Amino acid sequence: MNAVTQSSAVPAPTRHTRQPIALGEHGVLKPGKLRWLRACAWAVPLFFLVAIPAGAITQFLGSFWPKTNEPMQFVAGLLGAMASLGIYALAVRLAEKRKASEIALRPMLPQLGIGLLIGVAMFAAVMGIMAVSGLYDIQATGPASAWTPLRRALQAGVVEELMMRAVLLRLLWRAFGPWVAFAVSSAVFGLSHLGNPNATVFAAICIALEAGVMLGAFYALTGRVWISIGAHAAWNFTQGYLFGTAVSGTELGPAIARSTPNAAVPEWLTGGAFGPEASLPGLLVCLAVGLAAVWLAWRRGQFVRQ
Repeated sequence: MNAVTQSSAVPAPTRHTRQPIALGEHGVLKPGKLRWLRACAWAVPLFFLVAIPAGAITQFLGSFWPKTNEPMQFVAGLLGAMASLGIYALAVRLAEKRKASEIALRPMLPQLGIGLLIGVAMFAAVMGIMAVSGLYDIQATGPASAWTPLRRALQAGVVEELMMRAVLLRLLWRAFGPWVAFAVSSAVFGLSHLGNPNATVFAAICIALEAGVMLGAFYALTGRVWISIGAHAAWNFTQGYLFGTAVSGTELGPAIARSTPNAAVPEWLTGGAFGPEASLPGLLVCLAVGLAAVWLAWRRGQFVRQ
């Protein structure tokens, strides 16, 4: 996901964009015997409570309109994503006896905006490197509907960030500390893509190091998931719609350009049929931004174990 300066790509946090990590201190996560085990056990149902309703609600609501009615299908997807947020907030309130500050609404718009800008800038930079290096041929194809790519990018950003960062990273952090949490959640995120079309072991490693580290670092830096959601959604949308490349091995939908990898070079340089996420330029750009965000979070004391 950016080869523009990583220092400018990762905004300096202020009192409006940063808060201590809320790992949970009450209810099922109250201090005491076997809290690490309680945190791990709680992660399992919460993970599926976030993951399943979004797809089910989207499919149910979308059935009221033809698939060709893309605006209404987008609305159905948006409501599905909002349902996941609401279910997460309710579950945290009931089981952890706290407000889910990691999805607080007040900072949502500015932090989403920052994330969206980061995601667009990073992928555009990756493709700029690819084009200049002769790794990709980029051709404009003309106007195309953006509703389906927007819906898919939005749902991936919201649901996957809730699952991987708000649930898995946070609760593993509560159980074992930040470094184990980063390692395990990043590995799980990478492994979860092995079932995608055209996936390779190198692609899974790239996903783990790119998205796992970088998106987790944005969460650690701000104490919220909004920048991670914005960057994730914008990366996917820019990749699939603006440049017309495969997104984790699949087509996002209509696109205004078509980007073709150079078949004469190794796939680890271009990502091949899986997409630029599985490329060396993508890996280096995302890892640079991610490590910069980790460093900022470390400097600001966000990794102090609670």
